[in-house]
Amino acid sequence: METLRGSLLMVLAMAAFALEDMFIKSAAQSLPVGLILLIFGCGGMVIFAAMARAQGQPLWHPGFCTRAMALRSLSEVAGRLCYTLAIALTPLSSASAILQATPLVVAAGAVVFFGETVGWRRWLAILAGFIGVLIILRPGLSGFEPASLFAVAGTLGFAGRDLATRAAPKDMHNSQLGLLGFAMLVIAGVIMLGWTGLGEMQAADLSPRIWLDLTCATVIGVLAYTALTGAMRLGEISVVAPFRYTRLVFAMVLGVLVFGERPDALTLIGSAVIVASGVFTLLRSHRA
Repeated sequence: METLRGSLLMVLAMAAFALEDMFIKSAAQSLPVGLILLIFGCGGMVIFAAMARAQGQPLWHPGFCTRAMALRSLSEVAGRLCYTLAIALTPLSSASAILQATPLVVAAGAVVFFGETVGWRRWLAILAGFIGVLIILRPGLSGFEPASLFAVAGTLGFAGRDLATRAAPKDMHNSQLGLLGFAMLVIAGVIMLGWTGLGEMQAADLSPRIWLDLTCATVIGVLAYTALTGAMRLGEISVVAPFRYTRLVFAMVLGVLVFGERPDALTLIGSAVIVASGVFTLLRSHRA
């Protein structure tokens, strides 16, 4: 039952993350990525701080200073910074496709670090998902963009974050984890702004539409973050993690409807392979 709940939470999280990406990409057409991360992080911190206080949870948890949480924080900064650059510089569907390698890294890490057992059929399903990603990426061909390397780096960062979340102290509430995570976005934004500055941005660029984009991204991001954290703390990672693949479907639909992207046949075929492998993994788990 916990594995099923974790899987459903993962699907919800991926739908919300796709919407969050859409609003961030929209804002990135006018604002520097560093400023977006800074505003986004501050907004999320306020919401999670309010949630923690409403639940009677302290804003500081001693577990923040543990090795697992330090690794989680570093991974969060790297993952968020690189992936935000990816969705700002490349098509949303392309960046999301590369991100689908995350469950492969997470599932392998769960075996190495947490001793979870993955049968050969499930390994074949995970391998099929990886082949689906390669179909979309077409490494070495003209369809691969250099800027998509940011998405690759973001994938590694998110995988490290998810594995470290699994090792979080059991008494650490999800709102405390969210507060820590969004604090890392503020740090990522400051790092990015220190590197690029504000460029030619004017005060007029912070239009009501931009504020609406950032507000929606923050609220939906909090929902996504809460659902993802819950998913990674329920059931087997090797089963729950493949449902990250659904993010590709949501992102592809939004890319077409909002940004006029046109995924080609290989992208659609690869996406179908990825989704099918995730569904098969869950079915095999229930049968076992």
